[in-house]
Amino acid sequence: MTQSIVVQVGQCGNQIGCRFWDLVLREHAAINKKGIYDDALCSFFRNVDTRTDDHGVDLQKGKICSLKARAVLIDMEEGVVNEVLQGPLRDLFDSKQLITDVSGSGNNWAVGNKLYGGQYREQIVENFRRTAEHCDCLQCFFVIHSMGGGTGSGLGTFVLNVLEEEFPEVYRFVTSVYPSAEDDVITSPYNSVLAMSELTEHADCVLPIENQSLVDIVKKIQQMANSGKLGSFKPNSLLTSSKGGVNDSEKPFDAMNNIVANLLLNLTSSARFDGSLNMDLNEITMNLVPFPKLHYLTSSLTPLYTLADVHVPSRRLDQMFSDAFSKDHQLIRADPRHNLYLACALMVRGNVQISDLRRNIERLKPSLQFVSWNQEGWKTGLCSVPPVGHTHSLLALANNTCVKPTFIELRDRFHKLYRKKAHLHHYLQVDGMEQSCFTQALSSLSSLIEEYNQLDATKGIPMQTPDRLNIAL
Repeated sequence: MTQSIVVQVGQCGNQIGCRFWDLVLREHAAINKKGIYDDALCSFFRNVDTRTDDHGVDLQKGKICSLKARAVLIDMEEGVVNEVLQGPLRDLFDSKQLITDVSGSGNNWAVGNKLYGGQYREQIVENFRRTAEHCDCLQCFFVIHSMGGGTGSGLGTFVLNVLEEEFPEVYRFVTSVYPSAEDDVITSPYNSVLAMSELTEHADCVLPIENQSLVDIVKKIQQMANSGKLGSFKPNSLLTSSKGGVNDSEKPFDAMNNIVANLLLNLTSSARFDGSLNMDLNEITMNLVPFPKLHYLTSSLTPLYTLADVHVPSRRLDQMFSDAFSKDHQLIRADPRHNLYLACALMVRGNVQISDLRRNIERLKPSLQFVSWNQEGWKTGLCSVPPVGHTHSLLALANNTCVKPTFIELRDRFHKLYRKKAHLHHYLQVDGMEQSCFTQALSSLSSLIEEYNQLDATKGIPMQTPDRLNIAL
């Protein structure tokens, strides 16, 4: 059994992380009725309670004193981490898993990356090593952070570099939340482009999530719920309440964070539960990333309301597959149907047969355009354990050129600030930060966009049959 470590960086990363841990515990509680420490729990938790012989833990009541999450929590402001330590998940982490400061990064990538990175590097490395030592077979680091702020973008990408240096053989999956155009952090274009350069160089896979897309999804779910089309919500549903997560008070981004947490819940399901066709994390990178830098995978979830607290009418299985390719279910504002696929993975959970997977792929293939040299670029995974309260769910991961408009918009927003050199002095006064960092980051992003342009230029080109090879035996 392999293990993974979740690295939560910044306010956004820690809020999403806590939603994830809450959902994971609820899911294991529903499956593991006796609360026995088994292989499924071992993948993301370790048992440190030596006082009991059976290593039991009452998951149903949230009594998790004998479980510790395989996680590292980093934030240069104490607010969110302190809320975690005072909330229902407080026993899930100990002080050795936390790295905090009090002043924050001031929405400045340079402060997070150069200042705090240098200041806390030794402590960060030691924390990672200590956490890794509790793993028998460490497979992956899941880094969760935002792109717009200072700590998430700056220290988040610094952490990524540290992981590559210290654990080069361990996969690095990054969930990055991109700011919307109406973001209230005026320097977010700088922070995002500087972070993009690091993500392109040092991540194995990046799952970009757009804030505006999350807003649109939550509005859609709420409209459906109000119209009665979605079924009924229990009081204090996870969609609208943070109860069971950080604390009992409502937070503005709880519903949005919960969507991202469900993405991670489905992504990690095959590592936590058995399945007839489980998809290993290394299979994702092997099958979906044909070129090292083109590792940005768009994600879609169906049903969007994959929440334990929501009663929903059952939907036709085929409709679930169709929804996964519609623009309304994408976690970035994009329409993959009108763009070029390099590869696609379907991670299904629950009561679904392999024949159902094959039938739906054959049904959808004519409407999707794959790059000429990878017409059969499908990867499928089937985990037998469905989300709580549902018979099945689907996470689709696509390497698709539809991410390009998001990157172009980000570059345009960067140019608007950089042409006027606005706010640049705040960055350049940080030791180790040079103006060349901006030009290099911009060049990196432009090169990435150009690679997608070259792929888009191949759309409509029929697949050529290769010449027969003469093989001497």
